[in-house]
Amino acid sequence: MSELLYEKHDGYAIFTLNRPERLNALGGGVMEQLNEAIEDFNADPKMRVGILTGSGRAFCAGMDLKEAADRAASGDAVGGVRPEGRVELMGFSRSPKPFIAAINGLAVGGGCEIALDCDIRIMSSDAYVGLFEPKRGIMAGYAMHHLPRVVGSTAAAYMLLTADAIEADQALEWGVVSEVVEPERLIPRAVEIAQMIAENAPLSVHGTKAEIQAWRMASIDDNYRLYQWIDAVVLDSEDAREGPQAFAEKRDPVWQGR
Repeated sequence: MSELLYEKHDGYAIFTLNRPERLNALGGGVMEQLNEAIEDFNADPKMRVGILTGSGRAFCAGMDLKEAADRAASGDAVGGVRPEGRVELMGFSRSPKPFIAAINGLAVGGGCEIALDCDIRIMSSDAYVGLFEPKRGIMAGYAMHHLPRVVGSTAAAYMLLTADAIEADQALEWGVVSEVVEPERLIPRAVEIAQMIAENAPLSVHGTKAEIQAWRMASIDDNYRLYQWIDAVVLDSEDAREGPQAFAEKRDPVWQGR
């Protein structure tokens, strides 16, 4: 079974993360398949807008903690390799074409972050988002840099420090998403938005997205430089190994602060 479903329609494509047994966690081959699909989508002049969603009851659970626990047990870096401290995820923001995240269920950790990497986010009324990394002894990546630019520093601090689950109404109030709909309306509404965008002049759409992304990326290299050495310390800690191992063993973590 493919870990990503990629369906082309009239002017838009739907990308569905398809690891429902792992809550669509970003492990296995899903990231490679997703990047290949985005490359095809970018090259197809008939495709104007992308929609990202998940299969089953989750949008995306982020890092595959079972795989992270295996890395920790073997002595490898828990979070994998992050060259030069840069933590961009996949190509949603880098694509010249707009992406809509249709958050159908839980979107936590990296799952919340790939939604943030999209241009527009809408959410099912029974979904929630969260950045649970502190519960696992690690730090958020992409969200550390971009979430404050989306929701402001106060809401971002709450999400990043508490690791709380943010329900749909709160996510809407804070601006994490632009719209909350009933579950059965999620994909139809995402398609409606995609079709509205697809009716517009493609160069105007591409130029507008480029300008918005330029604002989001302004002076961000300073953030990356600071993050690089902080993250290296955190990921090399005993706590960073304890978090995923405790999750895999279904027990509470015992933090050492080192």
